[in-house]
Amino acid sequence: MKALRLPPANFRVKNTEKGRLIFDPIRKKFVQLQPEEWVRQHIIQWLISYKQVPISLINVEKQLIIAGTSKRYDIVVFKPDASIEIIVECKAPSITIDQSVFDQIARYNLAVKSTYLMVSNGMEHYFCTMDYDNQRYNFIPDLPEYSL
Repeated sequence: MKALRLPPANFRVKNTEKGRLIFDPIRKKFVQLQPEEWVRQHIIQWLISYKQVPISLINVEKQLIIAGTSKRYDIVVFKPDASIEIIVECKAPSITIDQSVFDQIARYNLAVKSTYLMVSNGMEHYFCTMDYDNQRYNFIPDLPEYSL
């Protein structure tokens, strides 16, 4: 897989008749190693190791219902009160981060009301908060370290 602009991490990867698999510590199982999954696993490790997010407060690939339509978010970080601190949208490194990606995470965020939003293709990373009153993003240089 392509080297990403995220800190290196140790992953459990294995080759099977179904292809290459990578262990997801959140879902506690091996999943197909695709380019987007490579980014997702790096971000999970970055959140745990560099942002001090407790592994028990991270959720991956769960369903959301938005305006009657089923969607799946990539990563969500919860606060201890079960509200959402961070929602992350991961894209494969070959996918350009453009307005449509921000629109996608903003739609997801309408349902979850996260404090922070992150969009990454592993090469470019964008962090923002939502200004709900003016319905716009406020870009920030980085996510703060997680605190309980």
